[in-house]
Order: sequence, then structure tokens, then C-alpha cells
Amino acid sequence: KKYQPETNEAKKARLMETAQQKKDGKEEKTKKPQVIKYGLNHVTTLIEQKLAKLVVIAHDVEPIETVCWLPALCRKKDVPYCIIKGKGR
Repeated sequence: KKYQPETNEAKKARLMETAQQKKDGKEEKTKKPQVIKYGLNHVTTLIEQKLAKLVVIAHDVEPIETVCWLPALCRKKDVPYCIIKGKGR
């Protein structure tokens, strides 16, 4: 099955369930779906806040100067990263 983002109806149902649980006094959390984040500024912010779980960097980015500092930032913030062979993968 391919990855699909959470639909508006599913998000509304999840939030309603969470609100109902809080109203009843239960603090059981529903699992938030996994989401892929992309974009240089957004990923940089996630790394700086230590919210990123894994950073994937493509080797064929043009110009390379836009991402050449990302591995150093990941090492500084203890965020795992990997460099893959192409943007299209």
C-alpha cells in the first residue's frame, strides 16, 4: 500500500476522539500518522529543534552549496542523516 497523507475527515475524527478522551478524563493518545517533511527551510528548522528523526540528502542538488552544510548541522544536533544517489529516488 502506498503512503497517503491523512485526509481531512480522518484528522477530524482523530481530533474528536482525542477531545472526547480528554473530556472523559482519559489521557490515551491516538497515534498521529507519519508524515514526510521536505523543503530546505522547514527541514533546517526541524533539525535545529531536534524534531527530525532522519534527514535524507540527495547528492545531485544544484547548486550544491544549498545543502553542503546540512551534514555538519546534523552532526552538531545529533540527528541521523544519509546521502542518497539521486533526487528522483
